[in-house]
Amino acid sequence: MNRLRVTPGPVLALTACWLATRALTLWLLLHDTASLLGGGSVTREVWRLYVHWYGVLAHGSFPAHDPMWQYPPGAGGVLLAPGLLPGLTYFQAFVVLSLATDALVGAALVRAGTRPGRSVRGAALWTGGLPLLLHLPLARYDVVVTGLAVLCLLTLSRSPRACGVFGALGALVKVWPALVLLGTPPGGATRRSWGWAAATGTAALALFAVLFTDPLSFLRQQGGRGVQIESLGGTALSLARHAGWTGRTRYQYGAIELVGPHVQAVANASLALTAAAFGLLVLWRVRARRWSEATPYDAALSAVLLFTVTSRVISPQYMIWLLGLAAVCLTSRSTSQRPVAALVLAASALSTVAYPVCYREVVDGSWSGCLLMLSRNALLAGAAGLSFVRLWRAARPPAEKKVPPRQPRSDSNRLPDRALSIS
Repeated sequence: MNRLRVTPGPVLALTACWLATRALTLWLLLHDTASLLGGGSVTREVWRLYVHWYGVLAHGSFPAHDPMWQYPPGAGGVLLAPGLLPGLTYFQAFVVLSLATDALVGAALVRAGTRPGRSVRGAALWTGGLPLLLHLPLARYDVVVTGLAVLCLLTLSRSPRACGVFGALGALVKVWPALVLLGTPPGGATRRSWGWAAATGTAALALFAVLFTDPLSFLRQQGGRGVQIESLGGTALSLARHAGWTGRTRYQYGAIELVGPHVQAVANASLALTAAAFGLLVLWRVRARRWSEATPYDAALSAVLLFTVTSRVISPQYMIWLLGLAAVCLTSRSTSQRPVAALVLAASALSTVAYPVCYREVVDGSWSGCLLMLSRNALLAGAAGLSFVRLWRAARPPAEKKVPPRQPRSDSNRLPDRALSIS
């Protein structure tokens, strides 16, 4: 039996880097009230909002009448999980679970990267890229969602069934992980992964319906969401304020959104662009002819990027998703998404400058805030466009080499018969 040979050097270096950077993020978490770190706004969502929802969920009901509850029923399971850790406050248990999931994702990426023909660049991107978001990943449950999406992709080659299960569980927590199943290879792998995803999703929804009331209440709240200031549409409207637009910002649905004339038109345009992005992805799926080990990874990153940039909402924690998917892409040496991963890293760094460091400028719509969001969103839009173009080109069949027809030898090229005779 051939055993996997793992070079200890890179693994030890990644482990040391993970420990050092996560210690730094924990330190930042302890100093969250500093004005440069948002004045406590980053962790407030856990100890105020998540704790409140935990209390409602613990009594067997989803917060159906809370306009900020906009998540599928699987999110309820994630928010209940900290209560299973004894001896800790809810906030402490939530951070512990976030760190544990972060470590699990890193370990899965290391394991995938040390397989023959693979690369540990993906684990390096996750280890060094996530701290670009400072302590935000510890105070949002998006690390858990990203972990399910990463496991979904990494288990595809060995167990399409497990891939489908992880994809369904991720979609039940925050919808978008359903997109990672887009690039499964045609044939048996797609049938098994999609079939198990459908079965798992149906069974889980039935279980939530039995154990809780109003498991689908989030659908009502999603329909009322407007245009968040950090989205592409929000950036356009913030710039329009300097040209005389009379709109303003308002805290609603758990985010700072823009309200005023033409906001609904911008929201409708975002939905139309999302539909167009879905159409492009379906077209790619139908037209794709080449499938490598990296194709499912590349397709997942491209799909989530397209849906992110066309969304009415681009919250800072969305960058956690993109970092995780970019890391999975880099575990394969045949990925087409290396330059896209670099753009995602740059966009993550700018996202941190926008929130929490300079969020007041972004909310006020100052020139510096507008230019900051314009730069971040330009990076994301460029990454989405480049990602899809490279995905499309990688799926095209190789150009057949045209061999020129063999030309018959003309008489002028032949030696005269007498030249062949021996004198």
